[in-house]
Amino acid sequence: MTAARGRPTLTERRRQETRMEIAEAAAALFADQGYDATTVEDIALAAGISLRTFYRYCAAKEDALTPVLTSSVGQLVEQLATRPVDEPLTSAVRAAFGMSTSARRLADTERARRLIRVMGSVPAIRMRWMAAGRDMQDRLVPVLAARTGAPQDSLEVRLLACALIDAITVATEHWARQDDPEDVAELTRRALDYLRVDELQATAGPRSPSPSP
Repeated sequence: MTAARGRPTLTERRRQETRMEIAEAAAALFADQGYDATTVEDIALAAGISLRTFYRYCAAKEDALTPVLTSSVGQLVEQLATRPVDEPLTSAVRAAFGMSTSARRLADTERARRLIRVMGSVPAIRMRWMAAGRDMQDRLVPVLAARTGAPQDSLEVRLLACALIDAITVATEHWARQDDPEDVAELTRRALDYLRVDELQATAGPRSPSPSP
């Protein structure tokens, strides 16, 4: 249930805060001591909650990171939605990425890189990361449709959303694996330029009807 005008109720906001506290605790432990060495008890202790409370929010320890993944999704999409529709998509994504709270968390470089490697190497967590990426694609579709003027259900808009998320994901994973990491925002820009997403955006617009034979 939400309060008037779509604002979450106090109860729901407290639940969201608890979910994020669990996720932040799990992320720190997974990054610092590894996934296998971290127990549910460790996460609950670090989050300052009981095991019963942990299992009220998470079915298993691999579910603990879900709010981190979904919050990254939401923040990037929300920031992109505020950019001018006539701004080149590469520039808009770079600006949105730089404004994202989740992106700023990457300033803790070593911990962030270790966590991303965990997310990519643990099958159960990788599945949830892939699901978060698909969720981001779905949430990007209306934003990209507004920018291109194309219908939300068009093939071109769906492909553009997929290309955008895949570029960001691959750039971030590459950043995490480097011995001497480049700037993650610069890697993202290179990935977007390589895929020519600005050209994809231009071609995703309304298609002229085919001439009658």
